[in-house]
Amino acid sequence: MEGPDTQDLVAKIRRAVLDGRFAPGQRLIEAELCELYQASRSAVRQALRELVADGLVEVQRNKGARVRAVSTDEAVEITEVRMALEGLLAAKAAERVTPEQAERLLEIRRAMREKVEAGDPLAYSELNAALHSLIQEIAGQGTARTILVRLQGQLVRHQFRLSLQPGRSGVSLVQHEKIVDAIVARDPEAAEAAMREHLRDVIVQISRTRTPEVEVATLARA
Repeated sequence: MEGPDTQDLVAKIRRAVLDGRFAPGQRLIEAELCELYQASRSAVRQALRELVADGLVEVQRNKGARVRAVSTDEAVEITEVRMALEGLLAAKAAERVTPEQAERLLEIRRAMREKVEAGDPLAYSELNAALHSLIQEIAGQGTARTILVRLQGQLVRHQFRLSLQPGRSGVSLVQHEKIVDAIVARDPEAAEAAMREHLRDVIVQISRTRTPEVEVATLARA
């Protein structure tokens, strides 16, 4: 069967998980994935194994593969790890940023403010992700970035819920402006402190969404 190679298939399934087409707890049936993506059974199995390693999919005995639902406690732990890694990367970005990269950061900063003023939290959220990705690129620390890419996918449902909270984008904007300004000013200590402050607040906000007894069901419907 002609179809996508394994890495292309991994990317397609990952995107479907991240944008909500495959919800937390949803079964991922091999035959259906083969038909949906015009892929071989062996390619689908290999793709699922890679997504299990990434933490996006889990395999349950006698039940097969399903999208992993990340609990609030796990989301907090993941964000704590992000705080350490992204603080490091913000500091390194401040040390290494070029004038051209600084202008790209400022362009995203301006666009983020425009989306907040326009009341468009989803577009703001996309720019937020682009900003974090650019900071990681500027930092040039490949090991940390690889780890963060895996962690980020596990948080997408929690981040989506946060992005829709009234007033959240405005608060987040101020935090990101501080991060950008510190990097552009080539101030590693301020950049790291601003990033850690931002993610510390994210932890607080995630913790406030905790509803233990219905959490998995809520995530599955989100």
